[in-house]
Amino acid sequence: MKPVRLPASAAHTLPRWGLYALCLLYILPGLIGRDPWKNDDAISFGVMWTMAHGGLHDWLWPHVVGLPLADEGPLAYWLGAICIKLFGWLLGEPMAARLSAIIFFLIGASSVWHCTYVLGRRSEVQPLKLAFGGQPDATDFGRMLADGALLIYLGCLGLLLHSHEASPAALQVSLIAFALYASADLFDSRSFGSAATLGLALGLSILTRGWLLPLTLLFSVIILAALQRRKLMAQLFLMTLPAMLLVASVWILGNYFVQPFDGSPVAAWMLADYRELNWPRWSNAKYFMVNGMWFAWPAWPFAAWAVYAWRKQCRGLHMTIPLFFVAALSVLVLLNQNPKDGILLPLLPPLAILAAFGLPTMKRGAINAIDWFSVMTLSTCAGFIWLGWIAKQTGWPAQIAKNAFKLAPGFRPEFNFFAFVAAALATLFWLALVHWRIARRPAVLWRAVVLSSGGVILCWLLLMTLWLPWINYGKSYAGVAEQIAQKLPAKQYCVDTNVGAAQRASFAYFGNVEFAHFDEARCRYLLLQDNPRKKSDANLLQQYGGQWRILWEGRRPSDRDERFRLYRRIDAPD
Repeated sequence: MKPVRLPASAAHTLPRWGLYALCLLYILPGLIGRDPWKNDDAISFGVMWTMAHGGLHDWLWPHVVGLPLADEGPLAYWLGAICIKLFGWLLGEPMAARLSAIIFFLIGASSVWHCTYVLGRRSEVQPLKLAFGGQPDATDFGRMLADGALLIYLGCLGLLLHSHEASPAALQVSLIAFALYASADLFDSRSFGSAATLGLALGLSILTRGWLLPLTLLFSVIILAALQRRKLMAQLFLMTLPAMLLVASVWILGNYFVQPFDGSPVAAWMLADYRELNWPRWSNAKYFMVNGMWFAWPAWPFAAWAVYAWRKQCRGLHMTIPLFFVAALSVLVLLNQNPKDGILLPLLPPLAILAAFGLPTMKRGAINAIDWFSVMTLSTCAGFIWLGWIAKQTGWPAQIAKNAFKLAPGFRPEFNFFAFVAAALATLFWLALVHWRIARRPAVLWRAVVLSSGGVILCWLLLMTLWLPWINYGKSYAGVAEQIAQKLPAKQYCVDTNVGAAQRASFAYFGNVEFAHFDEARCRYLLLQDNPRKKSDANLLQQYGGQWRILWEGRRPSDRDERFRLYRRIDAPD
């Protein structure tokens, strides 16, 4: 017997204006009014900016003003570079590049919603019929589940920062959500068009971050089809696989025929995923469990409950499709040689979809406990954000103000009226939402997650309004770039360097620093990055040979482990 028994009143959907407002409040703060930040954000912007101001070779071989990137595909950078070309003159190039992050987010959010809707209106998922009628119809029930899945997706803590970066990781997680939707539609409609759409999603994912993850997902879909829908095997092999290869081959063949910079990045790109593989290790499992607890909150508790509640109907597509995706992606995490938080991102769409099917079966006591936890935790976080801002502006409480300025020496706070009004309105909206939830005790099922997602959005909005100047001061390289530019000639020079891709992108954009490209050697100037606390960095200069005279030394005020030194070669002619 199905575990769901609901009246129609519990399946009322979230008002469309409310859903759209939450999405806008989620994605817009953090994109406006800031510089490219260390690390991935600045790296991605550097590649996009290089493409936008370069030629065909730059579009085929992703690089940061001469520093090649072998482990990423070009698709996310292409979209960002197109946005720079179209809107850079109007919005500024960093903001124009971040328009692509909005595109990535819309793809992911809409895919999560539609995938859940397709699965949620299937007959095996519908609530049991009540004795006197009054149960929700399939369309309303599916929309309610889709709203819940989207709210859970927005509330995932691990998605928050990455979704506000115009990076390949942000596009990849959205394309996985798109592949989930295409898979659900394929198993539901069994059409060749859905099979081709799945191939498109996987092919675009290959062009985003490599071949390993898309092939793993295709393999998992093939296994699921072999177990439950053998007639779909022909469509997967005749439509999905060719479509995936065709999309991915556009870039690969382009490099083969053009040979940008007298070479091709494809071989190194192919090896990058292979080199990430290793035998499963306990450290990977520990990383997965410890970091996944907060990264996938609040999706994983609801997802775990859904698996338990639907254990007797475990062969339903609403369980098997997201579970197969979760299993395949978890295996990749366990086999990865250098796991980091970005590797958990692909798990969020299937977990959010799976979690939505736990909402109708969760007990009222558990829902209330999650609500109170969200209210207490997120309200406390919001209170501390306000208190820290007051301390930063007024000097009281003194210890909090001291700590804030200690982390950002030289920062001068300024009162921004519009940021203050936006933060105040968001806080009032949060209080109204909490009052609505506590006073009215609504029966709608998405009540269990609206406070979690709303509280996360509130805290993020407060940080990106009240604290944005302080954060931008600490994470931007604009000031250092301007100092370096003052020590360099106006034109006809090149700089050799060991700085990372994020620093290279920032110095090139903010300071117009002309770095050596690819095989260019023996520049007159040298920019070294080192850690003054590491003894191994003391002899970096000797690796470059020749005689050098130091022109400048500096660092970001908030980073004591990172130092930059600019040299001029003495034995070079003027």
